[in-house]
Amino acid sequence: MASVSHGDLLTLDIEKFADKGASLARVDGYVIFVEDAVPGDRVKAYVYQAKSSFAKAKLDTLIEPSILRTEPRCRYADTCGGCARQHVTYEAQLEAKQQSVQEAFAHHSDFSDVEVPPVIGMEEPFYYRNKMDFDFSADRWLTRDEIDSGQDFDTDFALGMHAPGHFDKVLDLHECHLQSDMSARLVNGVRDFVKEQGWAPWDIRKQKGYLRHLVIREGKRTGDLMVNLVTYGRNAERRDAFADFLQREFPEVTTFVDTDHTGKSHNVEGDTQTVFGPGTIDDIIGDYRFTISPQSFFQTNTQQAERLYQIAHDFADLQPTDTVYDLYCGAGTISLFLSDAVDQVVGVELIEEAVEDARANAAQNDVSNCTFEAGDLKTVFTDDFVDTHGTPDVLIVDPPRNGMHKKVTAQIKALRPERFVYVSCNPQTQVRDLDRLRDVYQIEAVQPVDMFPHTPHIENVVSLRAI
Repeated sequence: MASVSHGDLLTLDIEKFADKGASLARVDGYVIFVEDAVPGDRVKAYVYQAKSSFAKAKLDTLIEPSILRTEPRCRYADTCGGCARQHVTYEAQLEAKQQSVQEAFAHHSDFSDVEVPPVIGMEEPFYYRNKMDFDFSADRWLTRDEIDSGQDFDTDFALGMHAPGHFDKVLDLHECHLQSDMSARLVNGVRDFVKEQGWAPWDIRKQKGYLRHLVIREGKRTGDLMVNLVTYGRNAERRDAFADFLQREFPEVTTFVDTDHTGKSHNVEGDTQTVFGPGTIDDIIGDYRFTISPQSFFQTNTQQAERLYQIAHDFADLQPTDTVYDLYCGAGTISLFLSDAVDQVVGVELIEEAVEDARANAAQNDVSNCTFEAGDLKTVFTDDFVDTHGTPDVLIVDPPRNGMHKKVTAQIKALRPERFVYVSCNPQTQVRDLDRLRDVYQIEAVQPVDMFPHTPHIENVVSLRAI
């Protein structure tokens, strides 16, 4: 092991991208993961963690910049956790994601012969999100530029995103290039209004305050716009004043909902009531229209979701007589997208509210060949379930980041549908699951899709066929 210790300031040449937004350098073969560095950089980096097999370091000084660097569009890119790679050219971001998928297959299984094609990226890698959660805080995090400016700032109020690694501190964002110009204008307008009213932001340490979250959802293909103000307790006078403000200053807002969240959880949750508008928005993927309620899950990148679903559709080699099982179906978006090409689709989802959304979406699109069941796949996905719904010709799975439970992969192995498409937001757990099925399935094709530009995250679709 190289002699590397906590607190060392090292001069390093950055070799390659690594997981979670870091890049990799070596000292006499010893691996060091450097945050905010880019392959081709020569840097000085401060080691904040040193273990027997690797160390972690923060970039201290950029000695020679890589040709893969670019000027971030957003002034908060170096501080905000929303865009970990905005300082990297988009072409290099896509190559890094392709590399991460390739390494998942090579390093976490025996699938070293699997070839990963280039990532399907976006023509415009900004303003792609249809949903953003902004946090109010009584503890504002100042950026380095703000500190160096010498100005006085109100550090008792912030509306924006949490500073990375700080559960209590929030960056007061005055621009963001992830959702839309309208979203940024709303954030700034809301901040000015509530500060003028003297409403207190949430203090997570003291567990007190009024304003907790501002959630903005957009129908990218419909123009619908939802504002969800999450507060501690309900105040009718304040609610009505906020509604008047939105309708006066932001007539583009099609619905305003008010959520009362009195629990300790920092998640956006609670009892939601509609103040004006329908309380929902609509968006469109393919030929299907989806109604999205305040708590509904919906892919946050509408454009790339359609591309992702089309790849799944093509990989499945669908036939008019097919029965398709869509496991982890969420609100039924993939199920509906495939429905017109097959005989029937059976969707299974753990969250009852999502199943209700799936059924409602099927009804509003006049889709009658989709059935949705609520339950935990570990217990629901049984021989009796298959006897009830029919043997699947095609299996589609889109599990959460931790992948599928062993019991689920065991049942897939026993059922062995002819065609199997695995959609995943975590190639490492995806490869782990496929390794459990390698004696009954062979990989036919792989296609990564960039759902989240300027982050290390990647969606990957794998097509398999029974041996």
